[in-house]
Amino acid sequence: MDDTRAGTGDEKNAERLTALSDGIFAIAMTLLVLDVRVPPGLSPDGFRDAVRDVLPDLGAYALSFMILAAFWRDHRRIVELVPRFEGPSLKLALIWLGTIALIPFPTALLSEYASEPLAVAVYASAVCVTNLLELAVLRTGLRAARHADPATERTARFVVTDLVGTALVFGATVPLAYVLSPAFAMWSWLALLPVKVTTGRRSRRAQSS
Repeated sequence: MDDTRAGTGDEKNAERLTALSDGIFAIAMTLLVLDVRVPPGLSPDGFRDAVRDVLPDLGAYALSFMILAAFWRDHRRIVELVPRFEGPSLKLALIWLGTIALIPFPTALLSEYASEPLAVAVYASAVCVTNLLELAVLRTGLRAARHADPATERTARFVVTDLVGTALVFGATVPLAYVLSPAFAMWSWLALLPVKVTTGRRSRRAQSS
């Protein structure tokens, strides 16, 4: 009976955190699109200029939406791996959700001032810190569980690899934005694509075996 109640409590604990995180992700993703707009009442020339001017906003929106989607996907995996969020893992999860809610701010900076090293550095730092916090949530949650089956440990390793890789790439581009150029730093983010594709394939292969 005690084990059954504990299991039910763990499920409700994870469900409440998932519901909260889904709401925050939905709001953050919606806020991203608010800067993507063309003013009404423009002349034909003004309209064409406004459409060109909105392209950086669309690029920043698409980038941040994909990043938030990746965070949401990883969070779903972590909820499956960690039996219960309490104590340090719960506090870290709430801090991490705070950084998720903040992502629209560096996105707005990037869309308006992509040529400024500080704007690129703030964006890259925000993504890096968010990845590290999500990694801390996973590690503290698994440590509190004290034991995990081999399948859980194997999946956790892939999640850790994904989070660490993203944090390293975005963290490394902070000085690059100043030393080389903001454009070079942003193009460097593309280095994540082969890493994520390779990690995703290995994860699916491991889960099917």
